[in-house]
Amino acid sequence: MKKISISLHLTLFFAIVFIAINLTPARATEQKKSQHSPIKRVKPLAESSNPAKRTSLAKRKPEAPGPLYASQVDAMRTADSLALRLNLPQAWVRRAVGDARYMPGIARAISPPPVGTVKNWAVYRSRFIDPIRIRAGVKFWQDNRETLQRAESQMGVPAEIIVGIVGVETIYGQQIGTYRVMDALCTLAFNFPAQHPRASERAAFFMSELEAFLALTHRTATDPLALRGSYAGAMGLPQFMPSSWSKYAIDFDDDGRVDLFHSAADVIGSVANYFKAFGWRPGMPTHYSVRLVSDGADKEALLAPDILPSFASAEMVAKGGELDADGLLHSGPLALVQLQNGDAPPLFLAGTENFYTITRYNWSSYYALAVIELGREIAAAMSK
Repeated sequence: MKKISISLHLTLFFAIVFIAINLTPARATEQKKSQHSPIKRVKPLAESSNPAKRTSLAKRKPEAPGPLYASQVDAMRTADSLALRLNLPQAWVRRAVGDARYMPGIARAISPPPVGTVKNWAVYRSRFIDPIRIRAGVKFWQDNRETLQRAESQMGVPAEIIVGIVGVETIYGQQIGTYRVMDALCTLAFNFPAQHPRASERAAFFMSELEAFLALTHRTATDPLALRGSYAGAMGLPQFMPSSWSKYAIDFDDDGRVDLFHSAADVIGSVANYFKAFGWRPGMPTHYSVRLVSDGADKEALLAPDILPSFASAEMVAKGGELDADGLLHSGPLALVQLQNGDAPPLFLAGTENFYTITRYNWSSYYALAVIELGREIAAAMSK
């Protein structure tokens, strides 16, 4: 018994030594690997230094959708009403609306920023004027040079404005949106956030866009549940809302259909046509430099019309706006446009009717100036 016990202990001892010897190299290799080949981390959105890369770099969880609108009695009653008013098949409209889902993230995204949030042009500009957009813009311009020239020749809108729009909107198709358009429009038409200061007005707007989308997709034999876009329901490279698609989108490549998702020619022609419809004036600058005199400037009066051009150059000067030499010679009305810069002094410029036209695409002077400056940066890069 004693010999068996000693033999058993020796066996266990050698087994332990053998296991230790064979495990040691593997653990040493793992430690060496962790010291010299650290696992790559993707920066979260807040840390990403390049806004244009944020969507592709951030690994966001898919949003959990809310209930189907088929479960909302009021929504289905509205679907029946829409079918009757638009002369569309009732079953088709009920399916489109009923299979759409409420999306909580859309309701959050559409809400205004917290009260007291200070606008900052420099920060806003940095989101859109960056090397990624400029490089992509150069390629888009080079690939579509003849089409851009044709659009400018026919409709008077400069290539750099068209290229600036598509770059700001979607980085030339890289970020066209991932929401189903029906989900976005139904969420904002039926469940627009009540706390929004213009909730009733905005809900009515999105209801009209839902109508336009149903009419558009039925006319073009497109499944309304198949198209994807922004959280507001904007579609394609130029992010046209459904009503704008119906009114201003054109078949610029002459293939018999309008395609703002895949046809660069249709995108270019449609953006130019949109601006032409809103009164773009060929050859007119978008804005001039202006400085307010330190004493005696009637800033309140100059800013009262907001970005609507309302003052002749002489009137602006009389109210304390010092225009540059070209601005003094401008024959049309001007607007004093103010862009906040956080705690720094604001930027002022004198906007022309063409500047105002750009704001009809997106009602923001910050947006308009970003489009203009991105287009200029791309044009400068093209000449190098």
